[in-house]
Amino acid sequence: MKNSATIQLETLTCPSCIQKIEGAVKGLDGIDKESVKVLFNAGKVKVDFDGKKSSVDQIENAIIKMGYGVEKSTVKIVS
Repeated sequence: MKNSATIQLETLTCPSCIQKIEGAVKGLDGIDKESVKVLFNAGKVKVDFDGKKSSVDQIENAIIKMGYGVEKSTVKIVS
């Protein structure tokens, strides 16, 4: 089952943050690594993932562990 998530970030202050967040998310199981995009100006992360191997909670926790706050997330199931 493929899911697509958009995660709104509370704190995104510099371009180097992009690499840190992308690296943390790409390191999770079930992540479509090519889909991971941090939109700096919008303060969002977009990612596609396998809902059987990973969850939006795991993605959010990986971002939080890197020191960034998460405001809200939306998830779509893509068939």
